[in-house]
Amino acid sequence: MSSSPPGPAAANPSDIEDLTTGSSAPPVREMTLEESLGSQLRLLRRQADLRGGDVAHTAGISLSMLSKIENGQISPSLSTLQAVCRALNVPLSQLFSTFEEQRDCSFVRSGQGVVIERRGTKAGHEYQLLGHLLGGALVMEPYLITLHEDAQPYTNFRHNGVELIYMLSGRVVYRHDTDTYEMGPGDTLLFDSGSPHGPEKLLEKPMTYLSIIAYPRSAD
Repeated sequence: MSSSPPGPAAANPSDIEDLTTGSSAPPVREMTLEESLGSQLRLLRRQADLRGGDVAHTAGISLSMLSKIENGQISPSLSTLQAVCRALNVPLSQLFSTFEEQRDCSFVRSGQGVVIERRGTKAGHEYQLLGHLLGGALVMEPYLITLHEDAQPYTNFRHNGVELIYMLSGRVVYRHDTDTYEMGPGDTLLFDSGSPHGPEKLLEKPMTYLSIIAYPRSAD
């Protein structure tokens, strides 16, 4: 009786490289204990809407030391950490319980993004915020933008960071600085948003496009 040919040998997990995306982003570096504690303190201070100088004064330390603690540049004593936690009105144990870093995530169901209606010269421009992350060094604001029938051109948007626009429907002539681009469904524009920009000619309304704005999170 003939035997069946052997199947392919099972791959050794140790021989399989980690799967990666096509992104050129560097690999994730795990945070040190100092960096994790500092990140948590900065997040708690922002959530409490407190300025660094106020927290430092209440904790009895200098603003420079608080800044170094929040940036993970020094290893503070337990008594210093306790004083800062008292100034923030949080238990010291809360800092250490989050040392195993939790990655932020935002999920928004279809049609449930926060809607921002523009007025004045930007009337008819509807912005639907599709997600929001509380932490991290980078702020990412993804919007679904709809320009309704009553929308008017506006080319003087200007803000920090970079912006990506991906057209979904309609047609527009979009201006960035001194250049213009006629865009239709499937077209993409990526640009430095520090220069004046915006829709110059609304060729086919209503129109929708995805706008993703990224900029460094303020350290204050």
